[in-house]
Amino acid sequence: MSTTPHLYGSHSPVSHPTVRLLIQGEFVDSRSTELHPVVNPATQEVLAQVPMATPDEVDAAVAAARQAFVTWKATPLAVRMRIMLRFQALLREHLGRIAHVLTLEQGKTLADAEGDIVRGLEVVEHACAVGTLQLGEFAENVANGVDTCTLRQPIGVCAGITPFNFPAMIPLWMFPMAIVCGNTFVLKPSEQDPMSTMELVDLAMQAGVPAGVLNVVHGGKDVVDALCTHPDIVAVSFVGSTAVGTHVYDLASQHGKRAQSMMGAKNHAVILPDAHPVQSLNALVGAAFGAAGQRCMATSVAVFVGAARDWLPEVVKRAQALKVNAGTEPGTDVGPVISPRAKARIEALIASGVAEGAELLLDGRGVQVAGYPQGNFVGPTVLAGVQPHMQVYAQEIFGPVLVCMAVDTLDEAIALVNANPFGNGVGLFTQSGAAARKFQSEIDVGQVGINVPIPVPVPFFSFTGSRGSKLGDLGPYGKQAVQFYTQTKTVTTRWFDDASVNTGVNTTISLR
Repeated sequence: MSTTPHLYGSHSPVSHPTVRLLIQGEFVDSRSTELHPVVNPATQEVLAQVPMATPDEVDAAVAAARQAFVTWKATPLAVRMRIMLRFQALLREHLGRIAHVLTLEQGKTLADAEGDIVRGLEVVEHACAVGTLQLGEFAENVANGVDTCTLRQPIGVCAGITPFNFPAMIPLWMFPMAIVCGNTFVLKPSEQDPMSTMELVDLAMQAGVPAGVLNVVHGGKDVVDALCTHPDIVAVSFVGSTAVGTHVYDLASQHGKRAQSMMGAKNHAVILPDAHPVQSLNALVGAAFGAAGQRCMATSVAVFVGAARDWLPEVVKRAQALKVNAGTEPGTDVGPVISPRAKARIEALIASGVAEGAELLLDGRGVQVAGYPQGNFVGPTVLAGVQPHMQVYAQEIFGPVLVCMAVDTLDEAIALVNANPFGNGVGLFTQSGAAARKFQSEIDVGQVGINVPIPVPVPFFSFTGSRGSKLGDLGPYGKQAVQFYTQTKTVTTRWFDDASVNTGVNTTISLR
């Protein structure tokens, strides 16, 4: 495996490299004695070990960020933008190498790993336009000789907590937008696959991010809680599970911080009988089983309306044709899931679906992959006849499992989707403009795709979400991220041409 040596501590022949922290511009060894393995999910090979940072190390990272904020907030916009321009160029230059590291530690295919980085890179490119994104407003002569303007100013030390499934994209959603707006940042990557995230952070430092502006600590719940309660942190951004996201949002909010939590999902694809069958089914299968279903925007529920239910055999046929293998192997469509624990949970949910009466059309349990007998593989799985009360529908499976449901009308499909507690993403497949317009108007979901299976918006817009999929009113990138990472200051000014003018004392609230 090709890695960047200075990101890891020294190790003996019988141990593994230890992922370092980033504090005050230096990659440093943690003093923690609690180390967790970073495991290749296709082989169970231990790639590295990651330390659970000590309370003193978390404090040191926050202190470095607080000190750096004093000068960074006054750094000209043009300087910040030029750093982002260099950063995006370095990301492009090293994309293949980082994707290889990402695949080894996370399991997704090399092509999908590159896509992971590129979707984050798009946010970095958008950050290069902060000069226009952070503009305030101005109105002349709002009262007699009075002008008013608004300023968008950075808020201080911010923190980000990121998940295992997108170790490149999600960190790139967070720290570039935060620091380009003039804030400083403390990042806590997933302890399951921090290596590719550290590669990104290293490139950010090479691009010219000053010491202390970006810091990294590793850890579990103790570190998360320390970030959410630290008195010098003003905002916390989170992407991950609903249980953890709710905890983060509540704890950070209780301690007076801005918070945003993008959480769980149960994304539906509604297929109308007039949809283009080839395009729609290809999109459905790709969105259901890509990344082994470990996407918060994966399509995990297919809702067939009317005669479209007759297409189920074609779904199974396409799913059967997907190649399950290690992400590094050419032609792989579905890689391993992140851990043996995740695999066991997915297989248990499949079993529960069968026990509750669902029809198992394609069973991915027990799949064998030549050359990788220890891999956490689950093959594409299709369950039909699923009802809302079943656990395979009620829970986010986060694996390569597509549950299929059937309704008679579009109105029933909309009611079904809106009754689900999650509201992250949804798709409609149709050739009817009238049906599409009705759907996008009535559906209560953040990201809506019309003949688009995974409708993650480009960074000119903002990632949204509703109901149980999101806490906080602002998304993690786009214009909403600028709002989240800045505070609005309103300045009202009045200048007198003739200081000798005396209009008397005015005790009313109005400006004359």
